[in-house]
Amino acid sequence: MTSVFLVDDHRLFLSGVASELTDTFTVAGTSYDVDDAVDEIRSTKPDVVLVDVHMPGGGGVTVVANVLETNPDIRFLALSVSDAPEDVIAMIRTGARGYVTKSIAPEELRDAITRVANGDAVFSPSLAGFVLDAFAKAVPVQDDPELDSLTPREQEVLRQIARGYQYKQIAKRLSISTKTVETHVSSVLRKLQLSNRHELARWASDRRIV
Repeated sequence: MTSVFLVDDHRLFLSGVASELTDTFTVAGTSYDVDDAVDEIRSTKPDVVLVDVHMPGGGGVTVVANVLETNPDIRFLALSVSDAPEDVIAMIRTGARGYVTKSIAPEELRDAITRVANGDAVFSPSLAGFVLDAFAKAVPVQDDPELDSLTPREQEVLRQIARGYQYKQIAKRLSISTKTVETHVSSVLRKLQLSNRHELARWASDRRIV
């Protein structure tokens, strides 16, 4: 049976969705906190994670990005009240396999989860058209000379800064020393002509780097 993990900061909604899915799937766990969700998903290794988009602490993009760093085989389906193009594109670019709105019927949600588990990409009908258009025309990945000037390791440190991690946390996550993190940050600041990590975080946020 397909295992599903649920992430949503609205506990009543979370409970309701879990009860709707228990007859069809194994509910591996639930979480209403971004950081706890990342740890629990890594621990339980579900087939599919159903994740809300807007939550305190970084939201669905943060959950997806962090889990996929260590568990690239876990599949994500975004579930949100938002049908804003920027939210959909951000989630898909981060690694979600689909995006459905919370107006979806229970049977349609179960079908979407099954399809994502089988490797399909799934979108609510109202979103599918503009998603295809966006990826075909409107939202290509643009060359960014400043970002391209950074080494792969510097870019990874930058992403960790953008997610709000402190130097010691970054060192632990990347299995490097705190001093090495500081060296990378100094190099990034110099290359991007920024003064401090707060400007760096803002620079990354403006470019939706996570």
